[in-house]
Amino acid sequence: MTAPSTITPPPSTSHVAPPRAPELLDQLRNEIRLRHYSIRTEQTYADWVIRYVRFHGLRHPSEMGAPEINAFLTHLAVERNVAASTQNQALSALVFLYKHVLRNDLGDLGEVVRAKRPKRLPVVLSAAEVERLLVHFSGVRQLMVLLLYGTGMRIIELLRLRVKDVDFENNTIIVRDGKGEKDRAVPLPRSTAQRLRDQIERVRQLHQQDLRDGFGTVHLPYALERKYPNTNKAFHWQYVFPSPTMSVDPRSGRKQRHHVFESVLQESIRNAVVKSGINKDVHAHTFRHSFATNLLVSGADIRTVQELLGHNDIRTTQIYTHVVKSGPNGVISPADRLAIPSPPTPPPPPEPVAVREGEAARTATPGPSTPAIEAPQPKCDVSDLPTTKKPRWPWREGLRRVACALIALLGVKLLRGHNA
Repeated sequence: MTAPSTITPPPSTSHVAPPRAPELLDQLRNEIRLRHYSIRTEQTYADWVIRYVRFHGLRHPSEMGAPEINAFLTHLAVERNVAASTQNQALSALVFLYKHVLRNDLGDLGEVVRAKRPKRLPVVLSAAEVERLLVHFSGVRQLMVLLLYGTGMRIIELLRLRVKDVDFENNTIIVRDGKGEKDRAVPLPRSTAQRLRDQIERVRQLHQQDLRDGFGTVHLPYALERKYPNTNKAFHWQYVFPSPTMSVDPRSGRKQRHHVFESVLQESIRNAVVKSGINKDVHAHTFRHSFATNLLVSGADIRTVQELLGHNDIRTTQIYTHVVKSGPNGVISPADRLAIPSPPTPPPPPEPVAVREGEAARTATPGPSTPAIEAPQPKCDVSDLPTTKKPRWPWREGLRRVACALIALLGVKLLRGHNA
């Protein structure tokens, strides 16, 4: 009798955990990357969702709706006193979360308050003020400020500039994936061409050193790295203003060289403003405003300025017409048409009286009660008589001398009698 064969049961799959559903933030990042939003937008939206959840005691957003959103926005506006743009940024992040991640239509959110952004006039620097600022920069920082002012690029567009996008032959810089994922061409200032060539040569040497050290890769947009292997090590894809240190790419996890951070240039601009003594709120974006305004002052067409700045609407560019010339819209103030009288000039001080030789220098100082009385001057003086020419009538000359002496004597007696 044969022993019954033992059948080994298949391994139980009850202990195998089902695949874990992605977390809320992972779903948010997937939806953002699906729409090819920038890494900055991804980080900002994730940060606002975290703040929103923590504000309501770690409740899941699917359990909340429009009242909770309005309560969070009210907290930002009243207690945190944030700007209208910051409040609208938080609202955009939450609307994206409910619409694309939680699949809740905007109609289900009810009335959500959107802050009204104030209309501000841009801060503009004159050419003389820009020169005062440039004195306090040197090297690469000065070159970056010159490009901001000479091209009108945004600071992130300047930092993301690649070697391949600088066209020295046509004096042009191509801005790739600008605001709204739009490309545009801006002029390359001729005064910076040689300095930019030197900077690119330094980037070449730094890139060759990175390759020898086993690095040398750079972030590529979209799927170019998979389509074209080893393209991330090509020199023409390197940043014109690379970071002096290596960093880890938050998406690929690869250690490579990124561009300079925004805070580095912004801190240099703040220090230069303080040293130059310019009493204006100057930021990196101020040079973009100055670029547009100075072009309009020099007679450039507003449509040309619109294309150089990359504005969708001409009304966005028209804001610079309010700061050109001598006042808003170039209007002359009525006070400048008045004939303003000058203040009266004070009379000149009296000149000192010269004392003749041989006379005593007597200055009568008036007392507190006695008024100053000037002695009468005789109308003739013997010393004034001519001595070189012999008079024609001697007896007339004698009578004249006697008369002058009597007049002088009479004047002295009258003065003594008055003083008595």
